[in-house]
Formats: sequence, C-alpha cells, structure tokens
Amino acid sequence: MIKWEKMEIMEKLMITAAICGAEVTKEHNPNIPYTVKEIAKEAKGAYDAGASIIHLHVREDNGTPTQSKERFDECMKAIKKLCPDVIIQPSTGGAVGMSNEERLQPIELNPEMATLDCGTCNFGGDDIFINTENTIIEFAQKMKKRGIKPECEVFDKGMIDTAIRLNKKEIILSPMHFNIVMGVNGGISATPRDLTFMVDSLPQGSTFTVSGLGRHQMSMAAVSIILGGHVRVGFEDNLYLEKGVLAKSNGELVQKAVRIAKELGRPIATPNEARRILGLKKNKI
Repeated sequence: MIKWEKMEIMEKLMITAAICGAEVTKEHNPNIPYTVKEIAKEAKGAYDAGASIIHLHVREDNGTPTQSKERFDECMKAIKKLCPDVIIQPSTGGAVGMSNEERLQPIELNPEMATLDCGTCNFGGDDIFINTENTIIEFAQKMKKRGIKPECEVFDKGMIDTAIRLNKKEIILSPMHFNIVMGVNGGISATPRDLTFMVDSLPQGSTFTVSGLGRHQMSMAAVSIILGGHVRVGFEDNLYLEKGVLAKSNGELVQKAVRIAKELGRPIATPNEARRILGLKKNKI
C-alpha cells in the first residue's frame, strides 16, 4: 500500500529531460541530437519548456556513443552557456559493453548529480547491462568522495534493496533519490500496480522520478505525478509525441508532461527549486 502520509504535501514537480541516450539514432527519429550544437539546442528547448534537469549522454558527431570526459565537458559547457542554472546529470551507464573506467569519466568534471545503476539487467537479445555489486560500490564511493549526488537507477525491486543496503553502510548517503525505470526488457513492467509496489518499497524520506519507456512514458508520468513523484521524459526513452507521430524535439515531450502536471495540479519546479528538493548544495558545472 502507498505510504500516503509521505505525500500529503506534494513538492513541485521536477522534470528531467533525457535528451539523446546511447542507443537511439537519427534513423529512429531524425531529431535525435549528436553534435555539441544539437545537444545544447535540445537541452535549451527542454529547459525552456520546463525541465529542471538534463540527463546527459553524449555522442560523437557521427552518433557513436562515448563517455569521453572531453566530449562531456564540451557539451556541458555548451548547455550551461544557454541555460546557466539547469542541473546537468551525466550518465555513468554509458552504453552496453563499456568498461567501468570508460563509464566513470564524466564524474571527473564534478557535476552536481550523476546516475548510479543499482543492478544488472537484461536489455533484450544478447544485451546485458552489467552492474556487479562491486561496480555499484566503486561508482558510489567515487561519487561520494567528489560530493556528487547519485540518482539510483532501479529497474526492479531488488535494485531498491541493493541501494538501501548500501545506504545502511553509508556508501550511498541519505536522503536518496531514485529513478524508477519501467518497461525495459528484463525489468519491471510499466503498470500502475507495479509502480505503486516500487514506490511503496522506497525508504522514508527519499524522492523519486519515474521513467516509462516508449508508449508508457506519459502514462507512467501521470501516475508518478499523482503519487507525489517526479518525471523523466525525452528521446532516450521515447521517440513519439503520440501514436504514429514522431516528436520534433525533447521540448515537445516536456511540454506534454507540463500539460499533464497542470491538469493534475502539480506546479513545475525551477532548477533551483529542484536543488532544494534534492538537497543539492550548489550550482556547479
């Protein structure tokens, strides 16, 4: 059962825009950004529409995913030039098959937040996204040392349990922030029942965002908004504005989430309001 007492006074809604990911390509949707200029433009459009957090993967100009510190630095500076107060959250997930050393490069830039994947997941076919317990501990400890807040990426209930166990050991500090990813092959299904179960499994005092994949993006966003959670939208998880209609930009997807939130009575958080919700101490690159 949902712990409604945690949600009597709902925070403003934080919207995360996952603007490009590592797997989708211009063949899937020609508006997927690859270049530094394209990535900065998509981030600005999402920010203008209401996103307070930019979840960032980066690409080479030909679309090849990379975790290069230099490429992240270039993209982050370009984004900050257009929207100085936005929160940039680099991915340490990278792409399937990357080494831990590759994946960790962006934390050397000392962002405010970064993702921390909390378990291994089958991504379909032969793709396995590997995160051993030692990998999770290594990533968490290095983020802690640099004062970077981890967003705990959880694809199933056992990953929540892993994060809680590491929190008790003070490897991940309180208050924790989770991203509940729903609809991935090998992960939990994107249904209101399963989201309720996941939310009810979170520790008291934590915050959460919900990422529904594909056609589930907006329906799961709506349920999260009702439950007092936050939402992630964007090209990484979903390419369509509605059935059969490709989104022209990440900004369009953010605008749709904003419309849903307004209908449900949740005002939108600015980046600095998001910092307060998340307990971030300062705006840094």
